[in-house]
Amino acid sequence: MSEDYDFTIEELGKRNIKSPIAMSTIKGDKIANYVTDNEYIRLNTDVKPGAQPPVKKNQALECAGPREMLYFTPAHVHAGIVTCGGLCPGLNDVIRAIVRCLWHRYGVRRISGIQYGYKGFLPEYQYGVKNLTPDVVDDIHKIGGTYLGSARGGGKEVSKIVDAMQQLNMNMLFTIGGDGTQRGSLDIAEEIDKRKLKVAILGVPKTVDNDLP
Repeated sequence: MSEDYDFTIEELGKRNIKSPIAMSTIKGDKIANYVTDNEYIRLNTDVKPGAQPPVKKNQALECAGPREMLYFTPAHVHAGIVTCGGLCPGLNDVIRAIVRCLWHRYGVRRISGIQYGYKGFLPEYQYGVKNLTPDVVDDIHKIGGTYLGSARGGGKEVSKIVDAMQQLNMNMLFTIGGDGTQRGSLDIAEEIDKRKLKVAILGVPKTVDNDLP
């Protein structure tokens, strides 16, 4: 596996908030367990004859799932969701799932949909935001396209995007899309880091492109 890969997930700080999701920390008690920070899977599962070289921590994928302790108090979270780039099947399913999970499992009550991709953050377009609740998104998985609208471009205007996030008091952003969307997401995260803001950026890969041989 290439030494260039680094899957380390940066943390905003120490997590002191108990999760509202009730799970177990005891193995074998027949109750679903929280996922710990020490659970990983290998990216490369190729097995060669002889002794296997050790896998470095930054070259393993951290397992996803509910943690016992959180950084943000759910009641203080303002989460944003944006879909960017070209359309592909299932975008509305992702939007719906994020909203329902934030609302029902974590108790987040302020969720904003950014319209028409990253351009929705830029003041010159004046697209505004959509207030998202379970009632609003309940049936959007039955329709095509994206409920929030999508557009290409705008992702390089990272300074304006982060300005808009600050004005909205947004401390969590889900970016849904392909390669260009996630590159923009990385640029936004780097700008947030430069400003030393406590904002979580979560990229959700969603594309019709297939680069596999």
